[in-house]
Amino acid sequence: MSFQKISTQRVLSFKYAFTGIISALKEEPNLKFHFLTAFLVLTAAIVLGISKWDFMIIIFLIGFVVSLELTNTAIEAVVDSFTNDAHPGAKLAKDVSAGAVLVAAVTSAILGTVIFLPYIQTFLNL
Repeated sequence: MSFQKISTQRVLSFKYAFTGIISALKEEPNLKFHFLTAFLVLTAAIVLGISKWDFMIIIFLIGFVVSLELTNTAIEAVVDSFTNDAHPGAKLAKDVSAGAVLVAAVTSAILGTVIFLPYIQTFLNL
């Protein structure tokens, strides 16, 4: 396989990935919420001057939640493309994938609070 072919495939792979993210952003209100929340959290991290390690944890948590939301969106799209009828297996797949996002979001919110609280207290001189 030539380098040119590998490079072209790599570029197409990134193109498809970004197309998927943009499509999901247009269609999924929850993903829009997660991106808005990520923007606000990153802005607060910069304003509060959090440490490099705390910043890396925040970046990881954002990636964790957004990745699961994208996966949830993909699972819902696949399930919906195979059945319009109420099916217990389809419902279970969609509910479990949504539950995974919820667990990640709640975990991230708790860890974010633990990380940010000392910085907020210092910022407010408490």
